Amino acid sequence: MGDQRRVHLSKAAPEVYQAIDAMAKQVGALAADAGVEPRLKELVQLHASQLNGCAYCVRVHLDRGMKAGLDVDTVAQLPTWRESGVFTDRERAALELTESLTFIHEEGVSDEVYDRVGFVLSEAEYVAVSWIVVSINAFNRLAIAGRYPVPPRTEPTA
Repeated sequence: MGDQRRVHLSKAAPEVYQAIDAMAKQVGALAADAGVEPRLKELVQLHASQLNGCAYCVRVHLDRGMKAGLDVDTVAQLPTWRESGVFTDRERAALELTESLTFIHEEGVSDEVYDRVGFVLSEAEYVAVSWIVVSINAFNRLAIAGRYPVPPRTEPTA
């Protein structure tokens, strides 16, 4: 798994990785309780992984997303979600929040983004989507730093 010249943080400190994995499971439960359906959760994780350039996580969340109801057209439109008409208002709000949180170093979550997203998402959904993004950003950094190889396809997406 990955570049053998790299330290694998998940293997070098398994107790910390297990804590992050447990956090991700808790985030999944939070998202479900907030009404964030699996399709939206995977859409957010896929987009964050694309933005971060994490090929490993893109593959994982593409496969999971397809199982959760994403289709090829939706995935293909993801880089152009602002111009595309295939996304719902909830999805657009979640994608905008995903970008603000992933690129938090640029301007944080501006008041304009916060207000736009908050107009569409409930507070519980906003909190859940935010935690989904925090979680996937952590996993992206682990996979990128360790140069995890892209896993094989689990199912054809055609």
